[in-house]
Amino acid sequence: MIPAAGASSRFGGTIPKPYLRIAGRSLLEHALRAMLGCKAIAGGVVVTAAGDRRWIRLPASMRRRVVTTTGGSSRARSVLNGLRALEHATPEDWVLVHDAARPGLPPADLAALILACRRDVVGGLLAVPIAETLKQSDGDCRSSRSVARDGLWRAQTPQMFHHGQLTRALTRALSEGFEPSDEAAAIESLGLRPKLVEGSPLNIKVTRPADLALARAAVRMLKGVR
Repeated sequence: MIPAAGASSRFGGTIPKPYLRIAGRSLLEHALRAMLGCKAIAGGVVVTAAGDRRWIRLPASMRRRVVTTTGGSSRARSVLNGLRALEHATPEDWVLVHDAARPGLPPADLAALILACRRDVVGGLLAVPIAETLKQSDGDCRSSRSVARDGLWRAQTPQMFHHGQLTRALTRALSEGFEPSDEAAAIESLGLRPKLVEGSPLNIKVTRPADLALARAAVRMLKGVR
C-alpha cells in the first residue's frame, strides 16, 4: 500500500508531492516500481487525494496490478481506507505500507524486510540507527541539552504487518483519539514490539525541497547498483 493523499504542507508548491518528477518519473512511480518489482508482492493499493486527476495519467503498466481508494484527513485514516480497499485480503495476509515520497528504496532492503518479518508474530519496519548527536530545543532555536542517541532509530518504510492486526490497531487508536504518525506506532499502542530491520540511507523521504537533490542522487546510485 502506498498512501499518496497528503497535503504536502511542509513541501509547498502547486504540484502534489507524490507527482514531483526526478530521473524521468514521479516520486510515486519510483515507489511503485520498487514495490511491484518484488515477486513476493501480489498487488497493491494506492490511496489518492479526493479529486486526484494525475493518477490516471501514469503509465498503464504502473496501474495494472493496483487498485485505488480515496484518502482520509490523516495518514492513519488514509491507511485504514487502503486496508479496507483490499477486499480479498485475509486477516493473516501481510501488508507492506510504503511512503510515496521515498523513491530510493533499495530492492535488497525490501527483500531483507520481508525475510526478517514473514515468520515474525508482530511484523516490523525498515529503520536506520541514529548516528548524529541529538539536541533538545528550548523553543527559541537554542540547544537546551543533548539527548542520548543510544538505541534510537530513524523509522523508514515499508512497514510490514498483518492486515487484520494493523486494521485493529489503527481502528482502536483513532477511536481513542490517538493519531499514530506511522503504522508501527499504531502496533506499539497495542503493547506489541515491531521488529527493526536496518535499512539504507538511500531510502530518503522527500519532505522539503532540498530533499529532491538527495533523492535524485539516491536514484542514480540505485541505477548503478542494478
